[in-house]
Amino acid sequence: MVPVENPVATPAPGQKKRLSRDVVLSAALELVDAEGLDALTMRRLGQELGRDPMSLYRYAASRAALLDGVSELVLNELAIIPDDPDWQAQLRRIAHDLRLLALRHPNVVPLLVTRPLSTPLGLRPLGTLRPLEQILSLLIDAGFNARDALHVYRAYYGFLYGHILNELQEFIVDPEENEALLRLGLHRLSAREFPRLRALAPVLADYDGAAELDQGLSILLSGLAARLPSPGHPTTA
Repeated sequence: MVPVENPVATPAPGQKKRLSRDVVLSAALELVDAEGLDALTMRRLGQELGRDPMSLYRYAASRAALLDGVSELVLNELAIIPDDPDWQAQLRRIAHDLRLLALRHPNVVPLLVTRPLSTPLGLRPLGTLRPLEQILSLLIDAGFNARDALHVYRAYYGFLYGHILNELQEFIVDPEENEALLRLGLHRLSAREFPRLRALAPVLADYDGAAELDQGLSILLSGLAARLPSPGHPTTA
């Protein structure tokens, strides 16, 4: 007989936390944040929770399901209002929110970017598809036809994930160092082979991810807005 779990949400001192899917996924996300995706195994997660790893299969059928759950948990933090009439402001806000999520969970970003490559669209976790559905609704309500809305979504997320991956590469070797070449470790590069990269050291050292994202969004959104049909010329689905 399976023992009945204590329904009390907050465990008493010395008592193990009552397991649930949310508890398991939250612990998985904490492990990934601290040690990276490779550290996430059922065995290791069981150790973190103080449970037999086999008991975790009630909440995630495999490691792949665990990875999907972590993706959903992170994307659930992203608020999208599909009926917002100001679609450009909404896309700008979503972009900045997703950037902040990526900076909070940098080890999850490769999962968000590459995980869909191994899963057909209709088989992906529903939580990872909701942003797509909501943004399509936002764009179609703004006046894009369905096909163009999909193109806009792809261009938008392609730019956004590209920016995030680029920003996460902007590591500073020594933040206390005033000399740009030394801060970025570019002094190790040959001046003969990499003259332009070394010359850009001050610009690279002063990289502002939020401002860079805003500049790119302004270019992207103005181009997308130009694709909207003029009043009196309705779109077709």
